[in-house]
Amino acid sequence: MRIVLTGSLGNIGKPLAAELVGKGHSVAVISSSAERRAAIEALGAKPLIGSMFDSDFLTDAFKGADIVYLMETMEAAGDMFDKEVDFIGTIVQIGQNYRTAIEKSGVKKVIHLSSIGAHTDQCIGILLFHYKVESILRELPSDVSIKFIRPVGFYINLFSFIPTIKSKSAIISNYGGDQKEPWVSPLDVANAIAEEMDLPFMGRTVRYVASDEVSPNEIAKAIGEAIAMPDLKWEVISDEQLLASWLEIGLNPQVANGFIELQKSQGDGSLYRDYYRAKPQLGKIKIQDFAQDFAQVYNK
Repeated sequence: MRIVLTGSLGNIGKPLAAELVGKGHSVAVISSSAERRAAIEALGAKPLIGSMFDSDFLTDAFKGADIVYLMETMEAAGDMFDKEVDFIGTIVQIGQNYRTAIEKSGVKKVIHLSSIGAHTDQCIGILLFHYKVESILRELPSDVSIKFIRPVGFYINLFSFIPTIKSKSAIISNYGGDQKEPWVSPLDVANAIAEEMDLPFMGRTVRYVASDEVSPNEIAKAIGEAIAMPDLKWEVISDEQLLASWLEIGLNPQVANGFIELQKSQGDGSLYRDYYRAKPQLGKIKIQDFAQDFAQVYNK
């Protein structure tokens, strides 16, 4: 099959492209950076250099594809410390460009990397853009089959705790405790997407992806053991305290407030209601596996 991937060679895109090439598919990878050309070619894929904000470029890139894989990231919208960026609005524009390009190119099979929380527009904070982009893609003609992939929170997001672990010997957030929640490795997400490429497409479907279910306290224990800090704790502070600390270091207000709301929904479990109604089989990579990766990054 001829498959076009958006998202360049990120944490999901690189292993996904490698797996698809290994299966004998003809793979093209869209990247906004010409510097990625050599790395894409080294995987055996074709580089397509252009912008997700250019619907004409996307239309040309999608033409003739059997399947198109769509994703959008906050990094594509701008610097999270740029206070002028409207992240939600900018990413929604990418979704609109995707819809236009799918319609004009004639693609009939789409896999879209969405997110936990995309089933609702209520109390999901910064994840609101995933709900909005899903809604835009659902406006495509009914003969376009779409598989919405909804991963849960990524293990790699835990890297953001490294500064406070080093400065305060603690993981600090506005929620915590012993309530388990799902987490996922990008490798398990890439594997699920590659699997869906070979399965039948019918209408609009949703698949959640998770690797493990662990509590904040269990995460702190696993990471603490991996970095030789066995007393590491996951400490809880108020929404107001966490927001103030983020704004003080210059985080975009939309992003800061969006993550506060998102993490509140993690803490009270509301983020996961739809996930538990369609709970997936867990992937291979567990928190203890990721903790070893965390330690390597932490000790650099």
